[in-house]
Amino acid sequence: MDVGLGSQEQFFTAPGYWKVEMESLQNTVISKDGTTIAYERSGAGHPIVLVSPALADHTMNEQLGRVLTRNLTVINYDRRGRGASADTPPYAVQREVEDIEALIDAAGGSAHLFGSSSGAVLAMEAASKLGNKVRALFMYEPPFIVDDTHPPLPVDYVTHLRNLASAGRRGEAVRYFMSKAVGVPDELLVQMQNDPMWPSMEATAHTLAYDGEIMGDTMGGKPLPAHRWDSVAGPALVMVGGACPAWLQHAGQAAATALPRCKYRIVEDRDHSAVTSAPLDIATTMHGFFLSEHI
Repeated sequence: MDVGLGSQEQFFTAPGYWKVEMESLQNTVISKDGTTIAYERSGAGHPIVLVSPALADHTMNEQLGRVLTRNLTVINYDRRGRGASADTPPYAVQREVEDIEALIDAAGGSAHLFGSSSGAVLAMEAASKLGNKVRALFMYEPPFIVDDTHPPLPVDYVTHLRNLASAGRRGEAVRYFMSKAVGVPDELLVQMQNDPMWPSMEATAHTLAYDGEIMGDTMGGKPLPAHRWDSVAGPALVMVGGACPAWLQHAGQAAATALPRCKYRIVEDRDHSAVTSAPLDIATTMHGFFLSEHI
């Protein structure tokens, strides 16, 4: 069931809300390994860092960020290797955690985290490593495969993505990801290649292996590893769309169980695209969660 919000929903839909212009600044931080991470900062209130999923830079979270700026300082960044951010090989998930830590430190030393899809799993990892620097964790549809409702990924999934990227075969990497991880049928993949968004997906295809490493062994059709995220200090919420397939709903339930202080919510009639197609729904639930936790 959904969070009960009452007047909070009216707040977000108040006349003139979308006409409010908040200051937006282009900024950079230097991560621990020397990599430059680019971000935009806008709004007022406690900071929240928005973590994008596979094949996306900060622009995917722009609409959600705009809705959140009335109550929060939004830190919307390009993950390493994407957009205006740099990259430093070799890749390691810990480097992305350090990127988030650098952003939190630049924002004052503590922040909420939001992530969707594989970005939600990166946010979970960061929350488990950064202790009280992460005040609260909000996730939309972490894509774990925890049972037989979705085929497990091939054991060489990440290696194959790395090889395709190294050979400059970015289009093939996107098709492989869409087929194996997302489950897009071949006939639909053919249509997708004519979509105006396809070139932007190819532009970030070299980072698909990064998201594969973030997911690690959690897409093999087995229960999530016990106690892996026990060190997450703050409250958390996992939300899934009521229109999403069963495997994503099971993934969300498993994530909620794996975290020490986590709630689970379903937003009716929404699917995996809700961050861009229904940002108000996500922001409203997020706001209600923060209020209920007094954070």
